Parts: sequence; structure tokens; C-alpha cells
Amino acid sequence: QVQLVESGGGLVQAGGPLRLSCVASGRTFSSYAMGWFRQAPGKEREFVAAISWSGGSTYYADFVKGRFTISRDNAKNTVSLQMNSLKPEDTAVYYCAAVWRRVGATTKQEYDYWGQGTQVTVSS
Repeated sequence: QVQLVESGGGLVQAGGPLRLSCVASGRTFSSYAMGWFRQAPGKEREFVAAISWSGGSTYYADFVKGRFTISRDNAKNTVSLQMNSLKPEDTAVYYCAAVWRRVGATTKQEYDYWGQGTQVTVSS
């Protein structure tokens, strides 16, 4: 069982940065692949970024490539999402997710554990 708690959301102007963090409970964090998803009002939850359990592989949705960076610190049970050059269309609730030792997990169906989400609002 893994419990995930996101933080770092807020209101930011277009073009600005924001850093999201997700802290996981448990002693086996380093065995979980981690992902970030987002859901805007009236839309499906969509994949944003993912990182392998070792941190050696990362995956990004096309619409965030070059702007967002996912990273993890297994010693601190934390995964982060650095978001730069934010756009109004990035406004959504952002969710952290975890799955045990899965390679290349980029769909929400592949993830077993979810945080409660953190709101990101980008003003134009």
C-alpha cells in the first residue's frame, strides 16, 4: 500500500514556473514507477510525465516536452514535476500516481495508487 500526497500547486502567470512535489509513504518507494497526470474541468485525466523506479528512464506527453521535467529522490520518497513556460491550457488538477515496477507506464489504467491532486491555475 502506498499513500501519495501532492503539494506545490497554485496560481501562476503564463510563462512562469511552478514545481509540484509528491511524497509517498512506505519503505518500498524505490520499487515504484511514478507518474503525473492532470485533469481539466470537463476533460479526461491525461498523462503528463512518468519516471522509472530507478529514475533512469523518463517519459513525457508531447504537449509538455521541453517545458516540464520529472525527477525523483528515492532517499526522500519524493517525486517532483518542474513546470516551466506554463500556459493557460496547463490549468488542471495535477495528480501523482504509483505502480509497482512497471516499465513505461503512460496510461492511467496502469497505475494503482493515486494522490488527492493539487490545483494548478495559469492566468493569461
